[in-house]
Amino acid sequence: MKTKFKFTSIFVAIFLLVANFTTQASSAKKSSDPEKDKVLIYVLKNILTRGHFVIKEMNDDFSEQVYKDFIDGLDPSKRYFTQKDLKEFSMYKYEIDNQLLNDDVSFYNLVYGRFLEKIKDAKSYYTHILAQPFNFKKNENIDVDYDKISFAKNENELIDYWRKQLKLNTLSRIQEKIELQEKKTKKDKDFKKKSFYDFEKEARAEVLKSMEELYIRIEELENDDWFSTFLNSVVGAFDPHTTYMAPRIKERFDQDMSGKLEGIGARLQKKGIYTHVSELVSGGPAWKQGDLEAGDIILQVAQGDKEPLDIVGMRLDDAIKFIKGKKGTEVKLTVKKKVDGSTQIISIIRDVVELEETFVKSSIVEKNGKKFGIIDLPKFYIDFDEKNYRDSAKDMEKEIERLKQEGVAGLIVDLRNNGGGSLKTAIEISGLFIDKGPIVQVKYRGEDPIIKKDIDPKMQWDGALVVLVNEFSASASEIFAAAMQDYKRAIIIGGNQTYGKGTVQNILPINQFYPKYQEDLGYLKMTIQKFYRVNGGSTQREGVYSDIALPSRYSYMELGERDLKGALKWDKVPQANYTQTNSYSNFADVVYRSKERVAADTKFKLVNDYAKWLKENQEDTSYSLNYKKFLKENKEKEKEIEKFKSVFDYKSNLTFMSPLYELPLLKENKDLADKRLAWHKNLSKDMYISEALNVLSELKLQTSSEIVKH
Repeated sequence: MKTKFKFTSIFVAIFLLVANFTTQASSAKKSSDPEKDKVLIYVLKNILTRGHFVIKEMNDDFSEQVYKDFIDGLDPSKRYFTQKDLKEFSMYKYEIDNQLLNDDVSFYNLVYGRFLEKIKDAKSYYTHILAQPFNFKKNENIDVDYDKISFAKNENELIDYWRKQLKLNTLSRIQEKIELQEKKTKKDKDFKKKSFYDFEKEARAEVLKSMEELYIRIEELENDDWFSTFLNSVVGAFDPHTTYMAPRIKERFDQDMSGKLEGIGARLQKKGIYTHVSELVSGGPAWKQGDLEAGDIILQVAQGDKEPLDIVGMRLDDAIKFIKGKKGTEVKLTVKKKVDGSTQIISIIRDVVELEETFVKSSIVEKNGKKFGIIDLPKFYIDFDEKNYRDSAKDMEKEIERLKQEGVAGLIVDLRNNGGGSLKTAIEISGLFIDKGPIVQVKYRGEDPIIKKDIDPKMQWDGALVVLVNEFSASASEIFAAAMQDYKRAIIIGGNQTYGKGTVQNILPINQFYPKYQEDLGYLKMTIQKFYRVNGGSTQREGVYSDIALPSRYSYMELGERDLKGALKWDKVPQANYTQTNSYSNFADVVYRSKERVAADTKFKLVNDYAKWLKENQEDTSYSLNYKKFLKENKEKEKEIEKFKSVFDYKSNLTFMSPLYELPLLKENKDLADKRLAWHKNLSKDMYISEALNVLSELKLQTSSEIVKH
């Protein structure tokens, strides 16, 4: 969530400090621009210590965290550094804070310099290992949870780490080739089969080619790329949402937030050497196709039927170039799934991705002789630069009015996967459902909370309301859901609890604090506030607990704010002065009946069992490198997952339609018509929407006399 930053006094203080700053000469040969590195350190530490929500002492604990995060950022798979290297690095383990205070980058220069040497060594390791066949009869295992594994004791053990990783990669490819051959043999009895030896040789050659391509791209990376990793280790020590954005990353960020592009409709981010899917654009090609999900890791990219290109370790901008492409062309992504760690090839036909699909949209459905409206709000969007441009609050108000004209008896506001956005629109949208009063409390560090109110007595919708959330509903979504829950204005249904992001960030241009530096220094996205519910509790870590919790595939996963290292703590402030609406005469009864219904539902039971299975498999990170055992383990997993094959096969007998105002638009715009058709089809197969409609249809509004009694 972003808001305007109250930083005038901070700016003055930092400007005065920077005005007296003299860059010291650096003897480091690895830095392409030692002055720029030191300026960035100097400015960032001063912005953070004066403007970040948390007062963080740059002490030994801070130093240790930066030390670990930077080394892990360079070597997440334990491929490069040994314990001998770490022993040398450790002389700085508790000195980084002192170095930063003196604008000294000696720790960075030492580790980065050693890293460059290790990159050169790596080429000889994998070339030598892949020159000979692997022994797949040997009984040995590999654990791919690298957080649990120690760094290699010496170079021999490091080479053995490499051997096991390359062996697993080769083994996975052999298995894929054999399975493909079996399918072809079933279709064609005359199909000429290859031997295991042939497949092993092919697989090793493919792995070698993949490694060579990877290290060509790694060697293309510059000091700025690796220094950004170091800077993010420093700023990330304050909290997980505070990040440094290099100029190139900021440009991409801005591009993603505006205009149209041709591609798959996914927002990507770099974590270590991997390209992660951070978000799918609602209505985009990947969203329609349905297999790609937030949290997945893209390993390889193929253009149609061409050879896949390994993008692990690739510069994010370059990876995006391969994933994006012209409308109508096919891209095949080899993806490591967030949910179970399996590898899957996903084919997507690229299309024009428009911002239109980030806007509010609605659908109407008839149930038990009544009409109900579903409003999908993908994010709390706004354009601060153009006041007359559409925003989520204005669009929401219009959409509600249109649905009222069609006589809907209740509304579902769908906030699933809504990661937040504008605080201002979250307050205004909340105000559409109450007459007036406090919506949220925001707090700068060291100050009393400020109560943000809806001051407009107009109530755009006073009917029955259900808010649908999941584990990825975050930030502004949680402000809205919390306000509706605290006022008892809506029933919250969905995941056990929302994401739990109760902090506010602002993006600051670093050159603003050091204007005499001509080159673009990039941007700092910094946590400046926390927000609190009107009942006084924070949504930080805890999120919003649903009134009715529905099992989902994420029920037992570690993926919320509470599972992020360094996340700010939960706390509370005094309750604001507000009066519950108590809109319903049967609130508790409806919640109780829904819980009974869900507990007895075989589909929801299966989802819960599936969620438990996913959790167990997420924790099982060990693989046999013996071919027969590897195949046996995979066959067993396939059998296990077979019982969950139909877990999300669901079909309601409900028909979802566009509101009347949209029908002429659908005739004019085939793309929009196709998007709505796909959305309505998904709604009819959505068990969570079905239960939300059950709840909505049972809610009864209190009469005026009943409200007075309360």
